[in-house]
Amino acid sequence: MLADSVESFCRMSEAAVRAGGPAFTGLSPTAPRNLPVRTFAAVKPQRKNQKEDKEKEVKKERRVIDDSDSQKPYGFTGWAPVDDVYVPRFYPRTTYGAAESVDMLKTFQRLDFTPLKQPIYVDLRLNMKLEKKKKVDAFVSTVHLPHPFKTEMNKVLVFTAQTRKKFPKSKRGAVGINILKMLELFKTGHEYMVENDCYIRTQIAMLDMTEEHILANLETVLLDVCSQRPADMGTFIERAIIASQTSEALWFRSEDLLQKPTEQEEE
Repeated sequence: MLADSVESFCRMSEAAVRAGGPAFTGLSPTAPRNLPVRTFAAVKPQRKNQKEDKEKEVKKERRVIDDSDSQKPYGFTGWAPVDDVYVPRFYPRTTYGAAESVDMLKTFQRLDFTPLKQPIYVDLRLNMKLEKKKKVDAFVSTVHLPHPFKTEMNKVLVFTAQTRKKFPKSKRGAVGINILKMLELFKTGHEYMVENDCYIRTQIAMLDMTEEHILANLETVLLDVCSQRPADMGTFIERAIIASQTSEALWFRSEDLLQKPTEQEEE
């Protein structure tokens, strides 16, 4: 009896497959089926204040380490190298006095057997910021050096009233009524300019000049540079470097040569 039922069921299934219909005709297409359901947890939106609080927690406060009393500065091997040969990045940069830096340039020349007659350059980085997000305009200036190093005079071109608006500018001191004074300035003066927004790179002397003459020229240039910015805006020269044509660069303190008012003058 069971064998007959199975045989009958197989025949019905085979006939349904040949006809293109469903193999299991005894099942209702509308019968409910228990299918597996996967549920997902909804992400709870964070408030803006909560996000800001987390960002503040992530950002750690920058600690200022006072290592003035320690045996070596933080992040370096020591305060100063003890050998003649050393790796500069392992020690803090040394800033020299203006007179000491000039003396070192002369010493480098003697030790390296380089030419005595070579130019000396300064590289200044300026703080061009003013109040209310304003900046000092890049400027060009001409100064009279107390000890000129040029052997030839500059060529001067004089413009008339009809053409002077095209090239000269009053900010540069290139426009005026005292023609003789202006001619003398531009014929023998030393011109320098601000490059790349905040840098001044210019020659100030020759290495074969005396140390006093080199410092006098350097002081003249520094004072003229500082005159281009309001005095109440703080320090104008952020960084000063001096070097000869063949020597290494030396960081020096520009404030050593800048004139400071005495107590009597202030009173």
